[in-house]
Amino acid sequence: MMLHRATPTIQDVARLANVSTATVSRALATPERVAEDTRRIVMEAVELTGYRVNQTARNLRRQQAGAIVVLVPNLGNPFFSRILAGIEATASRAGLNVLIADTIQPGAEQARLGDYLHNNRADGILVLDGSLADDFFASAGRAHPPVVYACEWNEGTTLPSIRFDNAGGLRLAVEHLLALGHRHIGHVLGPWENVLTRERLRGFEAALAAHGLSPRPDWLFDGDFTLAAGARAAQQWLKMVDRPTCITAASDEIACGFISELYRNGISVPDEVSVVGFDDIDIAEHFIPALTTVHQPRMKIGEEAAAALIDLISGVNGAGRLASTTTVLDAHLEIRASTATPRVAP
Repeated sequence: MMLHRATPTIQDVARLANVSTATVSRALATPERVAEDTRRIVMEAVELTGYRVNQTARNLRRQQAGAIVVLVPNLGNPFFSRILAGIEATASRAGLNVLIADTIQPGAEQARLGDYLHNNRADGILVLDGSLADDFFASAGRAHPPVVYACEWNEGTTLPSIRFDNAGGLRLAVEHLLALGHRHIGHVLGPWENVLTRERLRGFEAALAAHGLSPRPDWLFDGDFTLAAGARAAQQWLKMVDRPTCITAASDEIACGFISELYRNGISVPDEVSVVGFDDIDIAEHFIPALTTVHQPRMKIGEEAAAALIDLISGVNGAGRLASTTTVLDAHLEIRASTATPRVAP
């Protein structure tokens, strides 16, 4: 008689075969270690229950830690929430716990973070902080677990990386503004030491160059991905006699800070200046005005990064080929209410 169960478990097999779950596990993983009669009974129970071995989970159970560690630069940044959700969902399906370490908090010095590379505390490391170079992981020697960069990366890395087309995203933002009739375009940078800042600036410059334009140095505003940086840029913009008619921001937080500071000074967006953000964090769609922004598939970044790391940990699907693989996810622009044609044609 065929037993019907949505998700048959190893306990179902053991109960039907009248053996322990350990015996079932041995019969499936190392059948030569189980008596022939017992093995036959177990396999009959497997067929009757419809139980299927999760090969990835079996491989992962052989690891000593049962967990992966995610190194995040600033857990207070809402950008990381969906990436972490994607990592957690994927890791959970593989039977792995997720540990999170904030790399910029007090006490997050490299010696402490390096502890995760030793003592079997983690089966793998996901790195969302591009300031951690390859030699940081190499310092652990051959014993360190697999490492995958997600979102950010270290330039020149030989480690696998799941990232977004940052330059392409900024190109889309500039092309949108040009299509609206803007020619005087400014940009608020993130922190210069961050690889994402440089990639987004590269896209900004490439889009302008494609239309015979060059970035004006006085229209490039220093920033650091925060609301405060956006407010500072807005204060600089307000003091200008010759202002850009639109702004691209290296993050949504910058864009929101910029718009809010202008609102406090009686300046309307997009009537007097258009603003484009980057990331499409949850508040972007609900901000006033709703923010035109480059959409990053943050959940997908987390899922793909975790899946790549799991393949490296478990050694399935030819995971050795992932040793230096870079996966780049496509850019997409969400057009909302914060952009419009310039009030006065430049």
